[in-house]
Amino acid sequence: MRAFTLLFSALVLGTTANAQTVATFDDQVLATDTAYVNYAATGTDVGFNDGLAHFPCVYDSTYGWEGGFAYSDKTDSVHSGYGNEYSAKTGIGYAGSAKYAAVFCSDPVTFEFYTRLRLTGGAIDKPVSGFYVTNSTYAYNAIRDGYFSATKFDSGSWFLLTIKGYTGGALTADSVNFYLADFRFADTTMDYIVKTWEWVNLLPLGHVDSLQFHLNSSDTAGGFGMNTPAFFCMDNFTTNETDLSVHNMPPSYIAKVYPNPAINKLYVDVTDNSVQQISVMDLAGNVVSTYSVTGSHIEINTATLASGMYMLQLYGNGKTARTKFVKE
Repeated sequence: MRAFTLLFSALVLGTTANAQTVATFDDQVLATDTAYVNYAATGTDVGFNDGLAHFPCVYDSTYGWEGGFAYSDKTDSVHSGYGNEYSAKTGIGYAGSAKYAAVFCSDPVTFEFYTRLRLTGGAIDKPVSGFYVTNSTYAYNAIRDGYFSATKFDSGSWFLLTIKGYTGGALTADSVNFYLADFRFADTTMDYIVKTWEWVNLLPLGHVDSLQFHLNSSDTAGGFGMNTPAFFCMDNFTTNETDLSVHNMPPSYIAKVYPNPAINKLYVDVTDNSVQQISVMDLAGNVVSTYSVTGSHIEINTATLASGMYMLQLYGNGKTARTKFVKE
């Protein structure tokens, strides 16, 4: 997988406090190396609450897990197949925590409510900051190797998580996409399958009272929908109890920088449209090159740079974000 850096805002405007609640899943009770299972009410929501959200879950006494969210502390990052659907490829929760949530995205039309996460309490009709995501071991290994009807990914393949917001029962205008695997790059060394915990920024969805999670894949051979296992893992789902604006927005994920180390090219995927300019500086603070931001994907030529450490700095609307990268 390509190495990349998550870039965070270094300056925050205003001083208004923001009340946040994080669903870490760590307080959910589990025996060691198990996952939440409840067959008590076949075909109905037997989900759970954590933080300021209800995570639905549906089981069937005959067929097992049919869709939704299940908290887990399973650590199997190796074994392939359906029997390992509750494990994260990381083998552990975000920042080394023991628990996280496994998510099974059933058919979003027939089983829409299975992955319809509903906000509770003070988070209702407020912006959601986001959550950390990684692939399940089941999906990761099927993408890497192929499994049953799932085909091993090759050039042009992709695996996409889409999150949509609802308020008052109506779908909001925006959605957020995150590629859990992407093999569409002209430079095949950039192809990747996510196997670390990565932040998904949900602030673009605005005020919501519920979220819908959907997985899609380029692997649809056979005509029966997606062949890639419809699973991913989540941790630290973060809600807000106050409105967010440019004056009280917390430090937020604004860009992905990769590969690091770089050889001939450094790529910056910007997720905050307030970013207007990017500069490359040496460690003495001298500006080596400057780029105007005219889109969400920026290519920076590093071929002529001497080997060593550099600083990448982003500017826009009074905010500055920076990170270091290595030129090989």
